[in-house]
Amino acid sequence: MNTVLKTLLALSMSALALQAHAAPYQAIVPAKSSVTFSYKQMGVAMDGRFKKFAAQVNFDPAKAEQAKASFEVDLASVDAGSSEADDEVVTKSWFNAAAFPKAQFVAKQIKQTAPNQYEVQGTLSIKGLTRDVKFPMKHTAQGKDGLLTGSFTMKRADYTIGEGMWAKFDVVANDIQVTFFITAQLSK
Repeated sequence: MNTVLKTLLALSMSALALQAHAAPYQAIVPAKSSVTFSYKQMGVAMDGRFKKFAAQVNFDPAKAEQAKASFEVDLASVDAGSSEADDEVVTKSWFNAAAFPKAQFVAKQIKQTAPNQYEVQGTLSIKGLTRDVKFPMKHTAQGKDGLLTGSFTMKRADYTIGEGMWAKFDVVANDIQVTFFITAQLSK
């Protein structure tokens, strides 16, 4: 009898857990989220982040193929480690934030590859140039919220980030690792 009760209790708890996540995530919590980047400058590892970003999401982990997501980053909100670097990276040679204030990612397809693991395909637009990107994403339930994490490597030359004397990769590497930690909220 104890085994039957334990089994029923376990099944009930599983059903409740599934019901708790039946609604899709439809908002992000910027204060609990981050978008960071890392690269090499003269062979030294450097890190930065963006302080302002927004997202439109509709993501149900159980129905990933129906998900929709778009993400905008305010390029002028860059924190590259010093005020001098912050001022330089928004200039025409780098982000040209005056003409192109936002970078945008739009998901075209999200598919589950393993429990809580997904492959995201979409487009990334920076400085008026749009390229296809694909990266793995992980979902971790955290109570009523969910943590969506992932990263991908972009080539700065694909978006003409670093023009003129910065176009070569001897000072600033071409590979930029972008990492995100997004806390998403379930719809009500």
